Amino acid sequence: MKTKLLIRLTAAFLLLIPNVSFGQTINLGTAANFVLFSTNGAVSNTGISQITGNVGTNNGSSTAFGNVNGVMHDNDGTSAQCAADLLIAYNQLKSAIPTDFIAPLMGNGVTLFAGVYSVDGAATLSNELTLDAKNDPNAQFIFQIAGSLSTGAASKVTLINGALACNVFWKVEGLVSMASTTSMKGTIIANNAALIISTGSKLEGRALSTAGAITIDGVLAYTPVGCGSAVHLGPKAPDLATTACYVLFSTNGAVTNSGITTLKGDVGTNVGLTTGFDALLTNGAIHPIPDLSTAQAAADLLNVYNYLNVLPHDIELLYPAQFGRGLVLTPHTYLMNAAAQLTDTVFLNAEGNANAVFIIQINGALSTSTYANVVLMNGTQSKNVFWKVEGAVNINNYSTFRGTLISNNGALGAINTGVMLDGRALTTNGALNTTAITAIMPAGCTKTGLNDVLTLNSAITIAPNPIGVNTTITINDVNKVMNYNLKIYNALGKEVINTVLTQHVTSLDTKELHSGIYFYKVMDNNKFIQSGKLISNQ
Repeated sequence: MKTKLLIRLTAAFLLLIPNVSFGQTINLGTAANFVLFSTNGAVSNTGISQITGNVGTNNGSSTAFGNVNGVMHDNDGTSAQCAADLLIAYNQLKSAIPTDFIAPLMGNGVTLFAGVYSVDGAATLSNELTLDAKNDPNAQFIFQIAGSLSTGAASKVTLINGALACNVFWKVEGLVSMASTTSMKGTIIANNAALIISTGSKLEGRALSTAGAITIDGVLAYTPVGCGSAVHLGPKAPDLATTACYVLFSTNGAVTNSGITTLKGDVGTNVGLTTGFDALLTNGAIHPIPDLSTAQAAADLLNVYNYLNVLPHDIELLYPAQFGRGLVLTPHTYLMNAAAQLTDTVFLNAEGNANAVFIIQINGALSTSTYANVVLMNGTQSKNVFWKVEGAVNINNYSTFRGTLISNNGALGAINTGVMLDGRALTTNGALNTTAITAIMPAGCTKTGLNDVLTLNSAITIAPNPIGVNTTITINDVNKVMNYNLKIYNALGKEVINTVLTQHVTSLDTKELHSGIYFYKVMDNNKFIQSGKLISNQ
């Protein structure tokens, strides 16, 4: 009786084995940072592929990849370490004890649970294979394939109930060939064989070979998240200080507009005039002439630029002229070491972290194609995106641009018709021109009374205001008599009065100032002292 009972219990236990993850934790080491890698073989691309993760080989070359959201490592210390770690991971997968032996034709609507699956020979994936974690985030799926692995066109691996691509592993003793539009999940390790990923395929995982070439053609491939992988937060964001309240600003240069432009945020310049903006379409302060606010913004902008300029980069995008084209970026500091051309679309993927920061450093000018688009995804916020450009910026017609754009010593010469700016356009030195755009300042401005023009009321007093035929100007410090220069401008920025205040109290003839809004500033030996707004009801 005892013997029969033991047999029955053992049989019942064995029936449960396919539902339990017996695989030990697979340690990829530094290989986890690579999306494409060969220990011994060339790694090459044709077409436009979107790659997130490192790419490289320890004996060969990586060619024709364009911009990669990762670091290229060919025949260096990092690739040598990756080769050693890959061998360890391969041996772990090889030594895992199978929990089930399955037929070589996989997929076709079959659902598998956590376990170690062995195929005695070559295998083929057709239609859909579903991996069900049963809500266990640690559920692990290991496939040991004793021969080659091929996939049919449009075949796919689907993860459900908490299954993670980082917990899926394919150990293949032969060629891996993925047909066009395959959707693959998991880390593939081909032993002594090549990997081929065809046009339109998607890989959430890794394609690694212990010895063999890797060839891809117009694919989307990215390292999976979870399972202890690094969480990308990006760098620390700069402190914008008062520049956070400006949607358009130049430290030194005219700021002009033509056409119907709608703004949320302040607009102004610290040297020159601000003209052409409609107060009714501007939810913020228009600073037609330099004032206390623009002076502070100029100082703060320099600090922001200096911070962004010296920040070490994580990833260099090697082909600035090919920027965009569907490229996906994750929270990092990126460098483009030449003039950049944004064509089509660039995606900024926060990977679910709403506080993640993106900084793009461009050591040259920036221009875009018509209808260029910066797309924020998976929690990215425009307030956390910063572009530092060493030169002029041209945002072409009907483009959508997101983030705070800081041009150093370059004109923001053309933010063109139909452009949607979800951010700020700021320049340290250069003119700024907009033509019929919509620009919305992101969150971050802490100034109260967004529509107020900042003034300093300690130097002079102007009364009455609204002004009449004659207006009284009182210098509050009698020691400053003969030193103050008062200039008054109309709403278009044209100077209408320029006078030196020669007395403690001056009666100024203002009968020519017809009904409207005017702005004034006070200078002391070319030093800015005070500014403000005047209203005439005449």
